[in-house]
Amino acid sequence: MPIAITAEQPNTCRLEIRGQFSQQDLAAAQQAAAAEIRRSGKIRLLVVLADFNGWDRGSAWDDLGFYIRHGDDIERIAIVGETRWRSEALMFAAADLRRAPVAFFGGSDVQAARDWLAR
Repeated sequence: MPIAITAEQPNTCRLEIRGQFSQQDLAAAQQAAAAEIRRSGKIRLLVVLADFNGWDRGSAWDDLGFYIRHGDDIERIAIVGETRWRSEALMFAAADLRRAPVAFFGGSDVQAARDWLAR
């Protein structure tokens, strides 16, 4: 399975992405996040790029519907992965457009990302 979504804390979701991220993976992640938002209110996201190979080039990535509906329901986003994905991951997360802070953590520094999310 290329993605796994789990609740780590009452208001923190972990999204682990392996391999190539597809439009179908994005839809599943958005559905899980929306369900957690309905259950918990505002959430924080921990995104872990593990053995990540990028985004499916055949998909349309310009749908902003989830961002428009739930952008303000996400308090923080921490992304952990190889530094070569930093710029693209921050762009994909719309880091410059969000009110919520978004941070990238290189390598496998999941604990630093968790600590940052908990602030």
